Amino acid sequence: MFVLGLQGSPRKKGNTNYLLNEFMEAVRKRGAVTEVLHAPEMNILPCLGCGNCERKGFCAIKNDEMVTTVYPLLRRADLVVLASPVYFYNVTAQLKTLIDRSQALWARKYKHGLDDPGRLHRKGLFLSVGATKGKNLFDGMSLTGRYFFDAIGSEYTDLLGYRRIEEPGELARHPDVEKDVAALVEKIEPMFARKKILFACRENACRSQMASAFARQLAGDRIEALNAGSTPADRINPEMEAVMAEIGIDMAYRTPRSIDAAIEEAQPDMIVTMGCGEQCPYIPGVKYIDWDLPDPAGQPVEFMREIRGDIRKRVEALLGETG
Repeated sequence: MFVLGLQGSPRKKGNTNYLLNEFMEAVRKRGAVTEVLHAPEMNILPCLGCGNCERKGFCAIKNDEMVTTVYPLLRRADLVVLASPVYFYNVTAQLKTLIDRSQALWARKYKHGLDDPGRLHRKGLFLSVGATKGKNLFDGMSLTGRYFFDAIGSEYTDLLGYRRIEEPGELARHPDVEKDVAALVEKIEPMFARKKILFACRENACRSQMASAFARQLAGDRIEALNAGSTPADRINPEMEAVMAEIGIDMAYRTPRSIDAAIEEAQPDMIVTMGCGEQCPYIPGVKYIDWDLPDPAGQPVEFMREIRGDIRKRVEALLGETG
């Protein structure tokens, strides 16, 4: 399972970051792969309000870390964790800038009718710390978080917030943090029990991407669908992205990666190969299945559609066999 943390506090060693680190350490002990992005340190430009994402499906800003880093990680994540101190009853400005730019994902979903394969089973959590004790302290940021998680295709699961925390290191002395974090992890316990299936092809730009997308969409509650390539390409195949969009599946912002990198993070229970042949490593105890699928790269779009249909049928049959 891949858990993405989005940390909004300018104080990298503050109470909010401590709380996020405690949660991340807890899920790592359960086998999760984690990554934390510190929004105040990132080059993320504010939303221009230009409407380009609603017209064309992509943000008009092309050269900042929202495009190169945040969008791809949001699409990959099984669980997204927002973490921010309370600033005027909401998140910090730096994290709010990141949240505002998620409008591009909202537009793809609601204006262009494209469904992210992870949407049905991705989870979202909010961690926060505030200096005052007001009853409504977390209401504003909770509403912001709810709409953010909807935009990125994630179910808003819970908010863990602490009142009257202000001094450096104060949360580390709080008697309930360990218990509260454990309770949060327990709420997502079923995600750790999913069977891991790695779909592998040569470039990880087309066939394995489609297969993992279908598996994630159809059975993401019981299957952790991974994908990789023996010689990964620089980017996914644009024709594959287009034919998947024809059936309403959003493949934007996927990033090819190597089989070695995928296996290093988590050992799969099964590897489904699609043409990488002898370059796919052998792992004792892992079940292998080979699908004899031709590489559609460079072929007419009709051929890509045929491969798309073939892969979907094979994935459905595989999911039926795995229970």
